[in-house]
Amino acid sequence: MPTLPCLSGREVVKMFAQFGWQVVRQRGSHIILVKEDHIATLSVPDHQEVAKGTLRNLIKAADLTVSEFLAQHQ
Repeated sequence: MPTLPCLSGREVVKMFAQFGWQVVRQRGSHIILVKEDHIATLSVPDHQEVAKGTLRNLIKAADLTVSEFLAQHQ
C-alpha cells in the first residue's frame, strides 16, 4: 500500500481540482467540493496537515485509487 504524503487542506483541494472537483463553499474549517455527475461531496478540512486516514477516505469517496492520486502529486 503506497504511503501518503503530509499535505495541507489547501494542497488536497488543489489536487482534487486536477480531477475535476470544484469548491462550492467553505463553512468554518471545512472546504466542500463537488463534481458533476458524482453523487458524493467531499469535505476537506482546512488544516495545516490533513490526517492520513482522512485523506485516504477522501480519495476513496472520490472513486480514485491512492496510486492515481499520488501520480498527480508528482
